[in-house]
Amino acid sequence: MDAALVEEIPLLDLKTQHRSIRGEVMAAMERVIDGQQFILGPEVEALEREVAAYCGVPHAVGVSSGTDALLLALMALEIGPGAEVITTPYTFFATAGSIHRAGARPVFLDIDLRTFNLDPARLEAAITPRTRALLPVHLFGRCADMEAILAMARRRGLKVIEDAAQAIGAERGGRRAGSFGEAGCFSFFPSKNLGGYGDGGLVTARDPDLAEKMRVLRVHGMKPKYCHKHIGGNFRIDALQAAGLRVKLRRLDSWSEARQANALDYQRRFSEAGLAGKEVVLPEIPPDRHVFNQYVILAKDRDRLKEHLRSRRIGCEIYYPVPLHLQECFRPLGYQEGDFPNSEKAARESLAIPVYPELTGSQKERVVGAIREFYRGKA
Repeated sequence: MDAALVEEIPLLDLKTQHRSIRGEVMAAMERVIDGQQFILGPEVEALEREVAAYCGVPHAVGVSSGTDALLLALMALEIGPGAEVITTPYTFFATAGSIHRAGARPVFLDIDLRTFNLDPARLEAAITPRTRALLPVHLFGRCADMEAILAMARRRGLKVIEDAAQAIGAERGGRRAGSFGEAGCFSFFPSKNLGGYGDGGLVTARDPDLAEKMRVLRVHGMKPKYCHKHIGGNFRIDALQAAGLRVKLRRLDSWSEARQANALDYQRRFSEAGLAGKEVVLPEIPPDRHVFNQYVILAKDRDRLKEHLRSRRIGCEIYYPVPLHLQECFRPLGYQEGDFPNSEKAARESLAIPVYPELTGSQKERVVGAIREFYRGKA
């Protein structure tokens, strides 16, 4: 069959999702437009209350992006020049980029390949007298090993900032992402499980003083009006974004459950196809709540497999092809190829395949069938 005639399976299908909630979203947007309060205000305050309750924390501060959430948390905790922050090299650039923008030095630590998250067993050796914070990432929707990370932070007097950009609703030990550290940083980029209609983000906090400091810093450090005790930035989330996100938040759990069901279904289909653990290493499904912002496999001959899937009109993506310690802009940090072998292996072999909530059984069958075809030839 001509590939052009085959229906595309996108990596993420936001159009189908939007059709199911369009009326509510448009009504929420119209409410904001009719009220003409676009900057902060009651819509943002309502979103902050609702997300704080969802994450199990007392405070949340809406901001302009997940990147600005990280930067704001670092600024509020006064982590800047002379400080080191330990994080993972296998993550989106914003994690380490925000550390650098705050004036601190990112210190990388390798991942555990089973989880794609920072390996806490390596923490002790990386801590120096300049270390001020640990910045674990809950990658692809799975919480990092926060018990071990928090225990180390307590022993060494370090702050913990969670990069939970991909993990809203994820749990470990009955606690949700964003409720473990001093601050939890979320992204509402459209591709996230709770995605907005443009850029947006949020920071959670348990300390009321820290939350209030972040609220002041997000408006140029201004309180009261035109009086600046701190130098902050313009980190506000738009009221229009808040209104749309509030509609989506009510459906987030059902969407996350659908992603989990799709992940379980993939495990079965890959096993039945004889691929699991051979040509393809599947992501672990832990006992705690993994919300699968991405379903990422490790695949032999990954680059050719990617092109094969795309030729079959199946969406896929590489997260992330170059680990951060090998990015040109971080060359002055002095890292070399081979320093973090697990992160480098993940960069060479990882491939995300569709897992969005609306994915059908026949679509999953096509995805697994195309991968089987690549490795085994046509059945």
